[in-house]
Amino acid sequence: MTDDLTTPHDRFEARLHRRSASLLKQQVLDQERGQFERTLAWARHDASLERSAALVVSARRRFVLGAAKSFTYASLLAADLSAAVANVTLIDGTIVRPLDVLSDVRDSDVLVAVSLSRYRKYTVDFAVPFVEAGGTLVLITDSPDAPLVQHAAESIIVDTTSASSSNSPIAVALVIHILSTLTTASAKGAGRRLLQRDRLAESLGLYVDNEGSAE
Repeated sequence: MTDDLTTPHDRFEARLHRRSASLLKQQVLDQERGQFERTLAWARHDASLERSAALVVSARRRFVLGAAKSFTYASLLAADLSAAVANVTLIDGTIVRPLDVLSDVRDSDVLVAVSLSRYRKYTVDFAVPFVEAGGTLVLITDSPDAPLVQHAAESIIVDTTSASSSNSPIAVALVIHILSTLTTASAKGAGRRLLQRDRLAESLGLYVDNEGSAE
């Protein structure tokens, strides 16, 4: 969940300013250890992860969206999903633009949006029309009061509390990992798709351990 220190500068002044490196490192380590343990306990019992994965699996097309730092998380999720599931599109604002997607939304489409404090208007301004056009929104966010919660068919609400000036990535990264894993396990043809990708990677010599295998 978010705290009262809403900007990186506020968090810097409260948590980092004039702290020794060794003390600060220990504080961050202690905070992140607790964060990880709380996230594991939450994920073990929170069914929003399973429900979200079911929505992603059942979709005909899957779109993934995030802005600023959240774009990094969105990129990770899109990469993991596309390895095992067809029709996964990362909305990057350049190659794939919101206008292009919104002009052809279908009721079988799912948008997974990563929207974390402070919530980018870009994400909200795309996700709301997507839902209004008939698409389904799966939201990864950090507060039950986040702007898009009321529009989402399913919301995964994670705790990003940190001892740093930036919010902790641990819970978000774990959620992305679990969501992509559950989706892959349930998706029809995921095994065949992964096997084919492995064969193609080997024939193209994409990785160091099979360098030179391509003819």
